[in-house]
Amino acid sequence: MKTGVFYFPTDYGIDPGELGAALEARGFDSLFVCEHTHIPAARQTPFPGGGALPTRYSHTYDPFVALAFAAAATKTLLLGTGVCLVPQRDPIVTAKSVASLERLSGSRFMFGIGGGWNVEEMENHGARYDTRFKLLRERMLAMRALWTEEEATFHGEFVHFDRVWMHPKPLRHVPVVLGGETDHTLKRVVEFCDGWFPRAGAGFDPGAAVARLRAYAEKAGRDPATLSTTVFRAPPDAGALAGYRAAGIDRVLLEVPDLDRDGILRRLDELAPLVAA
Repeated sequence: MKTGVFYFPTDYGIDPGELGAALEARGFDSLFVCEHTHIPAARQTPFPGGGALPTRYSHTYDPFVALAFAAAATKTLLLGTGVCLVPQRDPIVTAKSVASLERLSGSRFMFGIGGGWNVEEMENHGARYDTRFKLLRERMLAMRALWTEEEATFHGEFVHFDRVWMHPKPLRHVPVVLGGETDHTLKRVVEFCDGWFPRAGAGFDPGAAVARLRAYAEKAGRDPATLSTTVFRAPPDAGALAGYRAAGIDRVLLEVPDLDRDGILRRLDELAPLVAA
């Protein structure tokens, strides 16, 4: 099992390049960054975590720009979005960003995607909450076409284009992992993704999670061995992580907190023994 981190890459936190180098020096496997393009000031959607929306949600760098700086400062660190809000992004522009980062990083990119929860945020991008996963699916399939076809064509309910050239192409297959915990999420994972990206929380059972994914894969006629499981916000506890490892979880992501540079580096030192364990 591999151990990485996730981080909201804020303008008041640590530079993404310095963070990447610090993680690599301490033996961490990966850096995944969160995304919010903006936060509407007149927001009606309640924060899923309860209470006021944390400041970090409205101060994040663009994930692809942040990861590019981390890529330039590292050699082996896996770089990921955790998650990229695909319903809020133009698929052609996003496909170009993914392919560019995949090539320039030496194929060190994993594309974590999700549907989003903030209704007002997605509506400002022309997306609707009730159709966001249909939109995500089409945009994801369209991006696959752009990455793999010399003259890509796609026609769906939301995405349409005829015979386009888009280069550069990724050097390798871009692994896509989908966030969420519902049965609907698992159906989408086995249909068009390479892995599952659930959040750990109260009652999360890693053994049951692996069994659920396996059951959905087998029902869909897909080899479970082709699907990975990366757990977001895993507990920073050696005993708990041993259970994740025994259950067959592929990767866990620990949280880098919303602190200043020095506070973040101190926290990495505290978390580093979990990598060795």
